[in-house]
Amino acid sequence: MLNRRTLLRQTAGFAIMGLALGKAAAAGLPGIEKAAMRGSINATELGVQSGTSDDQSKVFAKLLREANDRDTTVFLPAGTYVVSNLSLPGRVRLAGVPGATRIVYGGDGHLFMAEQADHIELSGLVFDGSNRSMADYAQGLLDLRRIGHLVIDNCQITGSGKNGLALEHAAGRIERTDISGAADAGIYSVEAAGLAISGNTISDCANGGILVHRWQAGEDGTIVTGNRVQRIGARSGGTGQNGNGINAFRAANVVISGNVVSDCAFSAIRANSSSNLQISGNTCLRSGETAVYSEFSFEGAVISNNIVDCAANGISIVNFNEGGRMGVCSGNIVRNLSTVGPYPADAPGFGVGIGVEADTTVSNNVIENAPLYGMLIGWGPYLRNVVATGNIIRKAGTGIVVSVVEGAGTAVISDNVIDGARNGAIVGQRWAEPATGDLAASAESGYAHLTVERNHVS
Repeated sequence: MLNRRTLLRQTAGFAIMGLALGKAAAAGLPGIEKAAMRGSINATELGVQSGTSDDQSKVFAKLLREANDRDTTVFLPAGTYVVSNLSLPGRVRLAGVPGATRIVYGGDGHLFMAEQADHIELSGLVFDGSNRSMADYAQGLLDLRRIGHLVIDNCQITGSGKNGLALEHAAGRIERTDISGAADAGIYSVEAAGLAISGNTISDCANGGILVHRWQAGEDGTIVTGNRVQRIGARSGGTGQNGNGINAFRAANVVISGNVVSDCAFSAIRANSSSNLQISGNTCLRSGETAVYSEFSFEGAVISNNIVDCAANGISIVNFNEGGRMGVCSGNIVRNLSTVGPYPADAPGFGVGIGVEADTTVSNNVIENAPLYGMLIGWGPYLRNVVATGNIIRKAGTGIVVSVVEGAGTAVISDNVIDGARNGAIVGQRWAEPATGDLAASAESGYAHLTVERNHVS
């Protein structure tokens, strides 16, 4: 009789037999043939040899052309391959052994370049620039332009003499990739079209982490999520052009979420002239200047549920003088700010928790240890339609500063909790100079454009 126990025992026996036969068959095949069974080309079959000091560029180029003609994958066994000045054909799928297949730049030009390609897929590869100089025409160790569909997955890019990965007019995704030691930025993308940058680690780059730029302001739609960006310098100097962990410039409809960004010379996340922007759920640690910045001519920025710990300024949604307007700043924690920044500060100085100017709500944030101001609302006449409500501010120089300069627009400051503000809870200022007493202690503000009510001060 066939019962359940007998059936399970027989099934297990068949499975073990099949596994043993499969292992035996596989053991009789070299690595190349195993790869071929998956439909790929093994590089060594076409003369590419690892572990030699010889430049493999010519045979490597032939290999890529062959794969393009056959529209199939190239498999590179573990080892080191020295190449230079490779122009990728229209369809490239190049795979290796993660952490063990190394493509090393030999110098005198560029490593990989592509122009007008349909499909480029790079996976399980280490690209090593050896800190060698690159030609003026090259923008990065991997310089890929006008790519219809790009996939870079589970790779390492290190030691680039310029950007680690330079993209222009690219669509696709970069994921699970480590980029370090770039002499400029880790990833520089310009004029993207539906790009996703997710789950990567970018570290120890001289001028920037992840840059999402456009030549002219326009829709970009890049999603930057779940990345770890750390130790980003500003070797080329400036007052914010360099030194940012994640930077959007003229790029609209960008989402920056769930990233951990630490130890950047300037901002953890900086957006310049980028409309319809979302910055949410990021952790920003030890920023040299303003941790989270939306500035200049933007319309629409949602900055929510971020943690900022240690920075010169916390969050700034500003530059109404340049057309910067329309924002939501909510649910953020901003703490442990400093009056010291990377350059001599313009007025009012560093040490501001949250600064806003036009058509913006500021609600349900917690600000602690802001040595200058917990919150700065408006700057001179650049104030319009700001509502600050439901915030908690602890241990600030001044709790909330609001502009009372002629021409300043409406501001409503209500239902906030302000605890331990040394120089007043809510103070009207003319530019950087106090012009009122503590408005939180008065029944009327004395200024028609201000509503100050129901704030709790201790």
